[in-house]
Amino acid sequence: MSRVPGRTPVRVGPVSAVWRPRTVLVPLVMAAALFAAIVAASGRGDFPLSPQEVVTALFGGGDSAARLVVWELRLPRSVVGALVGASLGLAGAILQGIARNPLASPDILGITAGAGVGAVSVIVFGGAYGSVSGPLADIGVPGAAIAGALLASLAVYLLAVRRGLSGYRVLLVGVGVNAALTSVLSWLLIEADIADAGRALIWLNGSLNGANWDIAAPTGWALVLLLPAALLLSFQFGALAFDEDTARGLGVRMTGSRLALLVTAVLLAATATAAAGPITFVALACPQLALRLLRTGHPPLLASMLLGAAVTVWADVLGRTAFGDVELPVGILTAALGAPYLLYLLVRSGKART
Repeated sequence: MSRVPGRTPVRVGPVSAVWRPRTVLVPLVMAAALFAAIVAASGRGDFPLSPQEVVTALFGGGDSAARLVVWELRLPRSVVGALVGASLGLAGAILQGIARNPLASPDILGITAGAGVGAVSVIVFGGAYGSVSGPLADIGVPGAAIAGALLASLAVYLLAVRRGLSGYRVLLVGVGVNAALTSVLSWLLIEADIADAGRALIWLNGSLNGANWDIAAPTGWALVLLLPAALLLSFQFGALAFDEDTARGLGVRMTGSRLALLVTAVLLAATATAAAGPITFVALACPQLALRLLRTGHPPLLASMLLGAAVTVWADVLGRTAFGDVELPVGILTAALGAPYLLYLLVRSGKART
């Protein structure tokens, strides 16, 4: 029997499987890159620490000052960044697996724009920062961002569900919904006074500044609860590549499977956006990079999650330390890195259609 390069058949009693070293080595390298990013982020600042001091403090050693700086001041920011990046990478991998299109992501489908409209509405009309009292002020920016993302995804689903939930139709409808919500967001910024507009723009840039353990907790719980569901539902990815009749013959309900995966991805993207604002292009680029590194048929979930976490934390380190006294929000760095990749995907898709 011929063997496929890079795959080794393994048999233990009645159980047989295929061993692919790449599927283990690449995630390990990504996990190491994430740990290195956390160490680098925890060591940079007004009170610099060496990598050895940071690692020692992370494991409970060293002096009390180093432990205080690492655990209370710097580590929460890195943990929130890792959780947000992991959630976005996982959400992007799910959406691209559903649509079978590398352009599918929360940024393109209007989910991020919906979160932005919800959050900015609270900032402008609800007095989220204490300038005005009102019922919207009780919701808070995170709650409004999650509600906005869910409503945007519901609009995409209702508009795209006619005659079956097609991945291509979801992508087209999502682009339209995203454009409409972007217009609403521009109107909100025009209607706001200059102070509220400035606060809204800070949130819209996507920043980890001010992140703490209180923000990390709900984001971490969302990832812990939704990751097993995503892994279980990912077994349907192979069937989603076929048409409706073939998938039905395999015993897979296409619309139900796509809807469950879509809800999982939306909740992941919504909680990530609520925690740090819209951090763009992580969900778009990381699943495609992970797919090429692992050479799989669809975006790998765990590798996309690890790569998204590593890219987000490294982008935050670069934004804090690479420009002197100027600190750039992480969303600006990810946009600068991801925009050229989006252009590459558009050009590549055009050549493929030709």
